[in-house]
Amino acid sequence: MQTVKQDIIGKFSPHLFWDTDRDKLDWDHHCAFIIKRILEYGTLNDWYLLCRYIPISDIACIAKKFRDLEPRALAFISTISHIPREQFRCYTTKQSIPQHWNF
Repeated sequence: MQTVKQDIIGKFSPHLFWDTDRDKLDWDHHCAFIIKRILEYGTLNDWYLLCRYIPISDIACIAKKFRDLEPRALAFISTISHIPREQFRCYTTKQSIPQHWNF
């Protein structure tokens, strides 16, 4: 089963893991890292591939625990999963820490 999960990582776009050795990524151990990269930098094909292996409800449950997430990715996962933005940790953390340069 481990080889099947490693093959899944190999099917994602190569630009997602530009700073990481794909061979050292373990699906079970680095699941949150992989999901965050796909949400922030992935293509629509990467998203469809991810949804084939993990239900959207599980992806949203993992994403709710992220400390930070790009606003575009937060809006996407919130809309797709029908979960209000306020329930995501990255939204409440961002609201409590004002930034001087918010672009």
